[in-house]
Amino acid sequence: MATFKRGNFIAATLDTILPQLRPDVELIVVDGASPDDTPAVMSSYTRDWPQLRYVREETNSGVDADYDKAVGYARGRYVWLMTDDDLLKDGAVDRVLGLLDEDPDLLVVDAEILDVRCAAMLQTRRFGFSGIRRYGADDGNAFLADAGDVLSFIGGTVIRRSLWLSRARQPYYGSLFIHVGVIFQAPIERVILLGEPLIQIRFGNAMWSARGFEIWMFMWPEMIWRFPGFSDAAKAAVTPVRPWQIPRKMLGFRANGSYDLGQYRRFFGGRRVGVWRLGLLALALLPGRLANVLALSFLLAMRGRYRPACYALAWNSRFASALSRRMAAQSPSKHPA
Repeated sequence: MATFKRGNFIAATLDTILPQLRPDVELIVVDGASPDDTPAVMSSYTRDWPQLRYVREETNSGVDADYDKAVGYARGRYVWLMTDDDLLKDGAVDRVLGLLDEDPDLLVVDAEILDVRCAAMLQTRRFGFSGIRRYGADDGNAFLADAGDVLSFIGGTVIRRSLWLSRARQPYYGSLFIHVGVIFQAPIERVILLGEPLIQIRFGNAMWSARGFEIWMFMWPEMIWRFPGFSDAAKAAVTPVRPWQIPRKMLGFRANGSYDLGQYRRFFGGRRVGVWRLGLLALALLPGRLANVLALSFLLAMRGRYRPACYALAWNSRFASALSRRMAAQSPSKHPA
């Protein structure tokens, strides 16, 4: 686990992990020099749990480097790259250990999405299937198409430590998705996808929310489309090569406050965007509260398919209003598929 400034959340996370650990399973927490009370919180746990190893760095190296350090400090054959504010479901560790008896190189487990207080269910699964799927080195396109989007969340990744250490990692420092770079830079012999939620994601609490537009419009697609050896169809199943050309996506970013005239000038001022320029500018100038209501109306019409996005627009956006909250609360789509 890599952590930074999560003193208010990490205890709840540890409380769901530590009681599940067997004597031969350890938890490594690398703290990227958190300026909050994380060290004090961690000290209360290290006294009582010998399987917990807390490493506090003198300087912050970024989330990618800290995950890489955590893998380096680990001593087991496999590492589960867990997040510092989400929750592990009961029985998750035993379920994973059982699947590791098959000796895979990589295991990716499903997750469900809760609100930021972990009180309301927003989405019951992220994989588009239930059960187990297995892939070999020749199944790269199917593996990328099935798992690429889910792997934008690092917490479901369980990987053979020796495989991680054998691959290039430093080129992905600063990408925010070092695990994706490690996984897709070359074929993997034995992969298991588990369509069974073992993690509860605390939605709306990401440290990178302020950079959401840059990440999802540019950084994420550029990473996915740069991987060699995969078909365009498999990559497109994860993300469009230029998602900023999709009006509904741009409207969503305007609606949640991540896209404005400043972002337009930064990302499109010197970029050749052709016929898209006028639309991109118009969206940047669209009144935020109007954009919020329009985007929310569109998502609610999908009857629960995008409930996490509805939640974000109604409660997390700086353009959220009493109207948007009423719209979300009164929607009949209270139970996502």
